[in-house]
Amino acid sequence: MAEPESGNEGLGYVIGQDNISGRIHRYGFDIHNPVFLISAGSIVIFVLVALAFPSQAATAFGWLRTVLTRAFDGFFIAVANLFVLFCLLLMAPPWGRIRIGGPDAVADFSFGAWFAMLFAAGVGIGLMFFGVLEPVYHMGVSQPLGVASPFGADGGIAAEQVARAKAMGLGATMYHWGLHPWAVYGVVALALGLAAYNGGLPFTIRSAFHPLFGDRVWGWVGHIIDTLAVFATLFGLATSLGLGAQQASAGLSHVFGTPASTAVQVMLIIAITAIALTSVVRGMERGVKVLSQINVALAGLLLLFVLIAGPTLRLLTDFALGVGAYLREIPALSNPVGRADDVFRQDWTAFYWAWWIAWSPFVGMFIARISRGRTVRQFIACVLLAPTLISALWVAVFGGVAIDQALSDPDSAVRAHVIDGYNLPIALFAMLEGLPMASITAVVSIVLVIVFFVTSSDSGSLVVDSITAGGKLDAPLPQRVFWCVFQGAVAIALLLGGGLEALQAMVISIGLPFTLVLLLMCASIFRTLQRELGRSSG
Repeated sequence: MAEPESGNEGLGYVIGQDNISGRIHRYGFDIHNPVFLISAGSIVIFVLVALAFPSQAATAFGWLRTVLTRAFDGFFIAVANLFVLFCLLLMAPPWGRIRIGGPDAVADFSFGAWFAMLFAAGVGIGLMFFGVLEPVYHMGVSQPLGVASPFGADGGIAAEQVARAKAMGLGATMYHWGLHPWAVYGVVALALGLAAYNGGLPFTIRSAFHPLFGDRVWGWVGHIIDTLAVFATLFGLATSLGLGAQQASAGLSHVFGTPASTAVQVMLIIAITAIALTSVVRGMERGVKVLSQINVALAGLLLLFVLIAGPTLRLLTDFALGVGAYLREIPALSNPVGRADDVFRQDWTAFYWAWWIAWSPFVGMFIARISRGRTVRQFIACVLLAPTLISALWVAVFGGVAIDQALSDPDSAVRAHVIDGYNLPIALFAMLEGLPMASITAVVSIVLVIVFFVTSSDSGSLVVDSITAGGKLDAPLPQRVFWCVFQGAVAIALLLGGGLEALQAMVISIGLPFTLVLLLMCASIFRTLQRELGRSSG
């Protein structure tokens, strides 16, 4: 039996990592051939073509996004529902008592550090971008389920419609940031955590499928799975990094008057990728963990400030109002067929579910890596339920303040930028403009977006590096640097080749095939848990 690699001491691999495939040790790289060569080569070609033909790329991406969201919206919705139900089922006995890493495993991180890392990696930069924008948009422009906008044809407010529209604006947003995305992450994380820590397999996506395919996962079946995971991670991250660059650029323009141009966004991606390299070099404990805790602390302070500076009691009421609407309407919002709300279902929900699925190898591997020692019940409760409540609170506070400003002041920045102008990246800063100390909180928000940006980039680099190195957790530094640089390059290529539409098109196109991978993971998890029950009873 092969000796375990560094970072997995004592696990006792069933199959040694060097048996997965031939390796190439050259130029400071430890290459897992052919996953590294295929994925790296394809990404390099994609970046070069998108940069060489930006106008043609923009047209192709726009067409691709429209086709995929129209054709597969019902499929994405139905599959996401299945993941939620599957995760909730696993909390029940006897599966919930099984411990990731075995009966004697001890948690590697405290609960606080663990939660900070999984929350920062999971949705942080997305909530910064959409936390203000989406509740106001759903309330005022494109209400799901046929709820009328509270704004009349002349822009006036129809009082009898306000309460229902506000509840649905908050509830519909909580739906997109609640149980469904975290169930997607939970499936990948649990499948990989059980494979690596209970089965002693290499820390790579293919290992999760050993219970289904046996030793065939070390051949081309596994190569295809891992290569898909690399593509999904890179394009999912590129979407987040692109959104972060747009929002940071909009914030700098709002506060300092710098041009909110694509050139500025590209320079931001280059600068922030350089910062992320520092964290990548420092590793998990001294880099990613520290930045994640800074992230959560800054986000918590900003949340507390907005809660206190805004109409506090009304915001707490909005939290209950939004959660109630979310729970009440979740069957209708999750219905995959026979709906008339095409814009909400296709442009929002289908895109989100594809984004979460594309992000799931990155977030799932990251969560799995830091979750040894938790029982399945603890894991599901913390990964699924706790972040959902925090996300709901964020949406209620930031979205609630923005809705209050839009309803009470026809000249508010929120109404001008979100309802009338549909200027997505500026929404957060428009809301802060209506609160005290706007210039200070805007700068804090820019810093927070950048730190979230860095955290996503360095965490993603470590995950992609692990996949392409055949599961090694300590691959050579040049390899980690390569993936960090090319994450930024993919984001730049997509921004120049179509902006937001290009980002969305690529994340949907890779999320679609990876959905099938997640469905197989559910079967693999169930088989692994049954095996663990057999061991404990024996």
